[in-house]
Amino acid sequence: QVQLVESGGGLVQAGGSLRLSCAASGNIFSINAMGWYRQAPGKQRELVASIIFVDGSTTYGDSVKGRFTISGNNAKNTVYLQMDSLKPEDTALYYCKMTYRGTDVRILNYYWGQGTQVTVSS
Repeated sequence: QVQLVESGGGLVQAGGSLRLSCAASGNIFSINAMGWYRQAPGKQRELVASIIFVDGSTTYGDSVKGRFTISGNNAKNTVYLQMDSLKPEDTALYYCKMTYRGTDVRILNYYWGQGTQVTVSS
């Protein structure tokens, strides 16, 4: 069993900032990558940002480049998303996703968090 605990969502005015955290625990041998996705009502889930733990390389969705920053702490199995210059269109349910190897290291697994709501008012 693995668990992802997300925190940091909330209500903020446009132009403000929020910092999301996602901490992984459980039967994890190694984490390959962690990332954040979001889904607004009536829209498809989309990539916000992801980070590969082994080399720190990052990927960002086009709509958040230059405003959001993802970082990871390997020792704590935690990923952070610093969100600055927030816009009303950033309003969505933000999900943490982890790609990892568990007890059977031959298998690459995926696990999603429950989501944390981010609401940006205009």
